[in-house]
Amino acid sequence: MKVLVAYASRHGATAGIAERIAEVIRSEGHTADTVELPAAASVDDYDACVVGSSAYLGHWEKAASAFVREHRDGLVARPVWLFTSGPLGTEEVDEQGQNVRESAAPRELPELTDAIAPREHHVFFGALDPKTLGVGARVMRKLPAGRKLLPEGDFRDWPEIEDWARSIVRALA
Repeated sequence: MKVLVAYASRHGATAGIAERIAEVIRSEGHTADTVELPAAASVDDYDACVVGSSAYLGHWEKAASAFVREHRDGLVARPVWLFTSGPLGTEEVDEQGQNVRESAAPRELPELTDAIAPREHHVFFGALDPKTLGVGARVMRKLPAGRKLLPEGDFRDWPEIEDWARSIVRALA
């Protein structure tokens, strides 16, 4: 099978997740192409699609949401999986007792899920390299609350990402 892994990544962490998903799919004998959005891409040549985005302030990157909306008819006609990267840190539950993965789900998710009926949506922890941040975020990180909100480090769980990609391969069988 031929799988498209399309993604929108602001600082590169989501790109790394997308590439790893594609690598696992390839290692299991399928073809997988990665495309960084908003590149001109079509789903027509693919048997299945994985679409992912980083999430900031509760939203997917505009390019990822636009891709799903623009290709709705093609996506609904094939198996699709969605993923979000975003939460930073290692705690599954925040100080208010909320599940951080559930809190990180983008506000667009219900609309996108209704539009294309994906097989699954999964939230992965992300990564933050302060050198990739813009001026506003760098200034915010100088404040104690900013450092707590935007902790530095790579929090991606590679075995979890690989297991999720293998579950996609199993579903394609």
